[in-house]
Amino acid sequence: MRVYLAGAMEHAPDGGKAWREQLTPFLTQTLKHTVFNPCVEESKILTPEESRYFRRWKSEDLNRFRKTVRKLIEKDLNTLLNEIDYVICYWDQYVLNGGGTHGELTMAYFHNIPVYMVTPFPLDQISSWILGCTTEVFSNFEDLKSFLHQKYSG
Repeated sequence: MRVYLAGAMEHAPDGGKAWREQLTPFLTQTLKHTVFNPCVEESKILTPEESRYFRRWKSEDLNRFRKTVRKLIEKDLNTLLNEIDYVICYWDQYVLNGGGTHGELTMAYFHNIPVYMVTPFPLDQISSWILGCTTEVFSNFEDLKSFLHQKYSG
């Protein structure tokens, strides 16, 4: 089984790394699933120059920025649609200013890929569209882990 970890990166203070790093050992060691972590994959896709400057290019060189960020979009969506069995999404305050997670959940839903969301928000504060793309919603990672353990172990 292969899981895609969706959630804020661009606007998250830590680039979205902490929750992904904390969850990955459970997924890889306990469930024996393979993880696609876009935080890790970004450095494999971009050149060192692109990694260093592409966010700055957003305001200084839009064409160069688009060319670079499209490499990430194409890799992420190609992986999501062709290699992933399910998505785990962390829907926090930082995801609200982004766009990638919104698109990833929409694509996952449209292609019948289960989406398991963890969010601190009450459901009535989450977009109806986004909730419509989910398969299950959890208020914390421990409940998600219990669910995944029951669903995918054995």
